[in-house]
Amino acid sequence: MIISPLDLIIVAAYLAVVLGFGGWFFRNQNTERYMVAGRSLPGWAVGLSIFGSYVSSISFLANPGKAYSGTWSAFSFAILMPVAAWIACKWFVPFYRATGDVSAYDHLDRRFGAWAKIYSVGCYLALQIARQGTIMYLLSGALQPFTGWSKPLLIGLLSLLVTIYPFLGGQEAVIWAGVFQSIVLLIGPLLCLLVILQGIPGGLSEFAAATAADDKFSLGSFVADFSVPTFWVIVLYGFVTHLQNFGIDQAYVQRYVSARSDRAAIRSVWLATAMFIPVSALFFLIGTGLYVYYRAHPELLPAGMGSDDVFPWFIRYALPVGFRGLVLSALCAAAMDSNLASMATLYWCDIHKPLFKTPEPRGVFVLRAATIAFALLSTVAALAMLDSKQVLDSWWTAAGICSGGMLGLFLLGRISRRADGRAAAAGVLAGTLVILWMTLLPMPKGDVATAAAGESALEAEAAPVAASWRVPNAFRSPFHENMILVLGTATVLGVGLLSTALRRPRVADVPQGSG
Repeated sequence: MIISPLDLIIVAAYLAVVLGFGGWFFRNQNTERYMVAGRSLPGWAVGLSIFGSYVSSISFLANPGKAYSGTWSAFSFAILMPVAAWIACKWFVPFYRATGDVSAYDHLDRRFGAWAKIYSVGCYLALQIARQGTIMYLLSGALQPFTGWSKPLLIGLLSLLVTIYPFLGGQEAVIWAGVFQSIVLLIGPLLCLLVILQGIPGGLSEFAAATAADDKFSLGSFVADFSVPTFWVIVLYGFVTHLQNFGIDQAYVQRYVSARSDRAAIRSVWLATAMFIPVSALFFLIGTGLYVYYRAHPELLPAGMGSDDVFPWFIRYALPVGFRGLVLSALCAAAMDSNLASMATLYWCDIHKPLFKTPEPRGVFVLRAATIAFALLSTVAALAMLDSKQVLDSWWTAAGICSGGMLGLFLLGRISRRADGRAAAAGVLAGTLVILWMTLLPMPKGDVATAAAGESALEAEAAPVAASWRVPNAFRSPFHENMILVLGTATVLGVGLLSTALRRPRVADVPQGSG
């Protein structure tokens, strides 16, 4: 084992505190308390928990790698987050608080019919299983050099750790563990940046000169080209993703409902937004700093190392003892924000209760059993990625496929009072076809040497190539894969609105409420 005893003690203490939250809230649990913490949590705690959900190990490991090998083009993802937060605070949060529903998708049943809820619940559960599996897989790879253990063993241990505290303490444990995790998430990266800047000969002046000379802070190309990840593609993708998170993600909706008041829920959204943007910039600063650091000390970095491996290498060999344990704890914090409780809640509210009519006193047992079941499925997903070479690309594509229809369906129900189940079904069908077209028939990329500014050669090479499909280019999607979520959402909403407008309004078509 590479990790020192002091670092090991620090990581073990962090894990003990997180797991302790589960034991603390284990007693006096009922179904309501397990799912929404008695609807009594302060806004600042909910906000820190939402922030912790935003910063996963995907961001922790991938963003420094992107900044190291390229520019800050991916930071454009965060630029429109305040706009999405404003929309959430004006329409999403009050809506969910007013309905009182624990499930984010109950209103779709009332609005468009049972099929809409089943569709959304299925997409969400599939997406979260893939997300949880991706996070555990990435973290196992980052921890392997420190432990010497195999990835399957680490995945199994991580699965156990992320299951225990939501299994025992439900939503209260998830929220308060998220508060603690957020604090650790701030300390660890700050320590890394401090060590990096101290290790650069010339300090901040050399850092500024080197980054300016190589245009490392570029936000990418501003050309209106949607076939490569230009500034506009990343901004649109980020905006729709933020709308999705704030508007339809069960984990976030459950947190809104857990807040003690409407005002507390709204404050939580703004707090998470205010923290995420600078912390996101911090991760990119780390990647840019590593670029300057290893340019000054090339002998410290093995030749041919991939950009995503540079940050873990730095943590292992450049951080002093003690700092390394804190940063590893931060990495674990980024991975241990568990959505298992939200998946279990959806199963109870939207699947188990309607089918089996289980009495409420048995609800906690069912919720805990579902937590274990989804943990096992996520572990299987992580193990299935062991031979994958493009995990991040696969994750973002899967997110676009599963999420586009869900967000478009929700927006249709909120924007149009006249839209009914038939209009929604037409929109979802059209959106699904667009998503499948963009996913299965992308335009072959060919020579990656002409990749647009802001896209590294590594990212360009990872773009999907479907040369084996003998389909003329005229019938292929010319859009970058990040546009799947954007165009899928727009198609569901647009076709749904068009279908509604083309039909003659009848009294029976107009719902009694907008929910």
